[in-house]
Amino acid sequence: MEKIIFGIDPGIADTGYGFIRVQGGNLECLDYGSIKTPAGQPLPERLQSLYQELRLLLEKYRPQVAAVEQLFFNKNVRTALIVGQARGVALLAVSQQGIPLLDFTPAQVKRAVSAYGQASKLQIQKMVKLILKLEEIPKPDDAADALAVAICGANQRQWR
Repeated sequence: MEKIIFGIDPGIADTGYGFIRVQGGNLECLDYGSIKTPAGQPLPERLQSLYQELRLLLEKYRPQVAAVEQLFFNKNVRTALIVGQARGVALLAVSQQGIPLLDFTPAQVKRAVSAYGQASKLQIQKMVKLILKLEEIPKPDDAADALAVAICGANQRQWR
């Protein structure tokens, strides 16, 4: 049976997204990218724009499950709070569609993709390319991270 997984790497400037199809043991990349919001725009407008873009993607691909990366607490509390708001918007968009949500720490994502919880960003990107049989490393970095989150979701037995 085929499943589509939506991976999300939340951020306010860039929210990475990735859609993969799981059929049996095979993983196929359907789409990936980044939703960008303008730095000079007021935060409520940026959050609304993010929400609208996420809704369009959800309607287009109709995933059966979504996977999101938890926030890595940053020393800059203001930035962490703003990114947390973007993450909340992503969770809202997913939950309004009735899509089950899987939540992973950055270390869980790294282990799922590279078998090493302290893997570098480049190691993760290379493994995403290899696992999904892509011709090149997905860009931007946020999109590669979102695909890694989706791969982590594909490894979870709880929703299969």
